[in-house]
Amino acid sequence: MGHGTNRVEDMTSPNTATARETIVEIHSVCLPPKKTTFQKLKKRFADVFFPDDPLERFRNQTWRNKVILGLQSLFPIFTWGSQYDLKLFRSDVISGLTIASLAIPQGISYAKLANLPPIVGLYSSFVPPLIYSVLGSSKHLAVGPVSIASLVMGSMLSESVSPTQDPVLYLKLAFTSTFFAGLFQASLGLLRLGFLIDFLSKPTLVGFTAGAAVIVSLQQLKGLLGIVHFTGKMQFIPVMSSVFNHRSEWSWETIVMGVGFLIILLTTRHISMRKPKLFWISAASPLASVVISTLLVFLIRNKTHAISFIGHLPKGLNPPSSNMLYFSGTHLALAIKTGIITGVLSLTEGIAVGRTFASLKNYQVNGNKEMMAIGFMNMVGSCTSCYVTTGSFSRSAVNYNAGAKTAASNIVLASTVLVTLLFLMPLFYYTPNLILAAIILTAVIGLIDYQAAYKLYKVDKFDFFTCMCAFFGVLLVSVPLGLAIAVVVSVIKILLHVTRPNTLEFGNIQGTQIYQSLKRYREASRIHGFLILAVESPIYFVNSTYLQERILRWTREEESRIKENNGSTLKCIVLDMTAVSSIDTSGIEAVFELRRRLEKQSLQLVLVNPVGSVMEKLQKSKIIESLGLSGLYLTVGEAVADLSSTWKAHGQP
Repeated sequence: MGHGTNRVEDMTSPNTATARETIVEIHSVCLPPKKTTFQKLKKRFADVFFPDDPLERFRNQTWRNKVILGLQSLFPIFTWGSQYDLKLFRSDVISGLTIASLAIPQGISYAKLANLPPIVGLYSSFVPPLIYSVLGSSKHLAVGPVSIASLVMGSMLSESVSPTQDPVLYLKLAFTSTFFAGLFQASLGLLRLGFLIDFLSKPTLVGFTAGAAVIVSLQQLKGLLGIVHFTGKMQFIPVMSSVFNHRSEWSWETIVMGVGFLIILLTTRHISMRKPKLFWISAASPLASVVISTLLVFLIRNKTHAISFIGHLPKGLNPPSSNMLYFSGTHLALAIKTGIITGVLSLTEGIAVGRTFASLKNYQVNGNKEMMAIGFMNMVGSCTSCYVTTGSFSRSAVNYNAGAKTAASNIVLASTVLVTLLFLMPLFYYTPNLILAAIILTAVIGLIDYQAAYKLYKVDKFDFFTCMCAFFGVLLVSVPLGLAIAVVVSVIKILLHVTRPNTLEFGNIQGTQIYQSLKRYREASRIHGFLILAVESPIYFVNSTYLQERILRWTREEESRIKENNGSTLKCIVLDMTAVSSIDTSGIEAVFELRRRLEKQSLQLVLVNPVGSVMEKLQKSKIIESLGLSGLYLTVGEAVADLSSTWKAHGQP
């Protein structure tokens, strides 16, 4: 379309003697191969929902192999289970026992963070790992309760229901939120809608996580200082006010013991970070601290009552909780909202952690499978007295460093928790609350990634602004609203890019056929008689009017510049559409209108290199015919050379 193949002299270079010796071949701009509407929709549907082509491995296979591959696809345990041996088992046992030493104290601690009974944290470290070991595709992901999801659930539910005044209703809402979190997660995976979680951008997560970590840390002052009456609010000012308004409740015994164990935990964490081979020190230190602090409190129980402890924890397996799911009533909307938010956050964390360790060992984690695995894990968990769980970075890092080879390490973890639930629960009676606060503090400090925030500031100021919105929103307003503010800012950024796309003025780099931005390349120069522009976005109804007005403004500015410098008359506007990936009917109308308005000013509009789908729409809308043979080119260089040659042949300057 547009041209035959002609050979013309290149008249674009300021060095005319050299330019006349250069011959430029003019190429046709072709239409894409013809496809039916059904074929186009089918390809688009496949690109959006099935970019990984999950059915490829089933092609050209026997029915028996297809059944086996189907089972392996649905249940990854069949993939690694068929090749399992004693060597792998030994590695998984070591790593499973290691993460259990971390998961048990963390489970108890994070349950308190969610305002739930400590035993629920242990329940949540038993059933979910078993489910994930069957359905999960990551070899190193260690699942269980996590700090951020625990904090969000605790803060959102406690705003409407008191966990102390109405503990049964609170527990029902926690299990129901977990069910809806799992339902939402599994639905995203089943419907292959995982791209929706991409709206939680990295800047949003960096700011949100840091803000939540600060709030979590401040909340632990209750346990570290021994305060009995503490605010249930999650904002910075109310928490700090509560700390200083209850100075009379501070306990020096609690402070000394709590700070002492906190220093020990932070020191072991620092050692393991500096020397990864000593990972077992930080992995074992929480459980060791629990054992030692429990013994200390037991020994001094008759001498002081200032140090509070957990108390009785029931023995036995997870009791069924399907009868506690809350599907009707005034608080159902709260449970659904809490479930969706905690579901998105835990899903984002779990998939990110799984992919991180998969990249280190050069294997792939299927995002949609992970969504379904984590979703079903939470749905089953909600019926077995568990709350929201996902892949934990700290436990997964320990699992990886301990040499885990398969998801069987989660089975070992669950088995260890099972033994604890059945036989060891009375041993936690005198475990002080201060050690739980110290464990949480040690875990969440690592979530404050100031280096990532500084990098955002250096690279992209708008991303840094988004990060700060999330951080201060969580810190000063509330956890869910802080997240919502950051997401809204991220969406505004996307809308700004879409509605106000970038346009550039191009010039020719001397001695070449290359055209690049005049602002970016100093050696690029304008071509007499031409205004060469590039649009760097699709042309849609939301930006078509803006682009039309912006191009006309470029034209007025160029004519003013020519008038001031007594230059050659402007004759042609060349629009490079290489970066225009798509166009809608409003965009096509804008191009029509732009051509009409330029013609009134005796200016020619030329389009360069529209991509296949854009070219097809332009051809169907008859705009190609209206532009004529000299209105469409494959490259800017060919357009300039051909039009310059034509003007010269007609005796135009």
